[in-house]
Amino acid sequence: MPSTLQERLAKAFSQIINPRTGTGVYESQQLRDVATTVDGKVRATLTLDASDDPSLARQVRRAIESVPGVTDIQLEVRSASAPPRPAGRALPVMDQTPAAPARPAAPTPKRFPNLGKVLAISSGKGGVGKSTVAVNLAVALAQGGARVGLMDADIYGPNIPRMMGLSGAPPVIKEKIVPLEAFGVKVISLGMMIEPDQPAIWRGPIVMKIINQFLQDVAWGQLDYLIVDMPPGTGDAQLSLVQATEVDGAVIVTTPQDVSVGDALRGVKMFQRVGVPVLGIVENMSWFECSHCGKPTAIFGSGGGERLAKDVELPLLGQVPLYPRVMEGGDSGAPIVIADAASSAARALAAVAGRIADAIGAVPAA
Repeated sequence: MPSTLQERLAKAFSQIINPRTGTGVYESQQLRDVATTVDGKVRATLTLDASDDPSLARQVRRAIESVPGVTDIQLEVRSASAPPRPAGRALPVMDQTPAAPARPAAPTPKRFPNLGKVLAISSGKGGVGKSTVAVNLAVALAQGGARVGLMDADIYGPNIPRMMGLSGAPPVIKEKIVPLEAFGVKVISLGMMIEPDQPAIWRGPIVMKIINQFLQDVAWGQLDYLIVDMPPGTGDAQLSLVQATEVDGAVIVTTPQDVSVGDALRGVKMFQRVGVPVLGIVENMSWFECSHCGKPTAIFGSGGGERLAKDVELPLLGQVPLYPRVMEGGDSGAPIVIADAASSAARALAAVAGRIADAIGAVPAA
């Protein structure tokens, strides 16, 4: 059995095969610059090609975590197109007193076992119904018997309380924020803590602090799923979340319009670049159903979500029709899967929740 930390790491790395190349990531030097300290700290660099499976980063991190004697991990994921660094196959012991100060490392994501599966609901642009999808997915999962939390990470537009019919500030008990609850879902949002007309004019460090506080200082109890409603785009909140905790999967919401699909593509690539599995695409406002004859009309075009899913080789989790009661329910705090469960929109959202539960259940837990 390998006796040194370097030997144990080398053995763990030898088990990781890149499906694209069929070769080991360590033998092919895709995993390189591996270094250790005498007290168990490990540093390594993983280079990913654009066509590589992003879950390789997660496999490498978990392989390092499984090695006895490891106390800290710094895994840097780099694009294969970036300027190469000097190759290194050896596992040197890093000097405890480096000659020059090292640059600050990115925060290591932390696993919160009580939060269950962490699922980010995101979109490339605003106005596509991302929060509506997040709310109804959370409620649909809770209706199925799951313990669900809904975290509003849309710091600049915290609309989840209104959409869930909640008001007032959450209580604080024993230095823990107690989330409010509706439809069997525990909810936390900045919108519960600031005045409705107060703008959130905050930079990245404040956003990071808020997301960390929502993860660590909220009395979530034991959850099966934590649904995180992200702000539109690929900015501070998305990066803060993936640096603060291990995200088990992301769902990208788009409308059929090409301009929305183009922005959604950037959202897909962002999560893949940081090693978060994208579970699939949800196309919202796919068509409008006539209330008299039931004939569908593609107001915002058609096929955009399907084309995006095909281009990025991801499943199309569902197409949700444009239905006036969805909007009304969002304004009145009555999610459509509760207010009109028999509607085509509610059935589509419930089906998406089922597909997500099946997909995220396949993601290995820490």
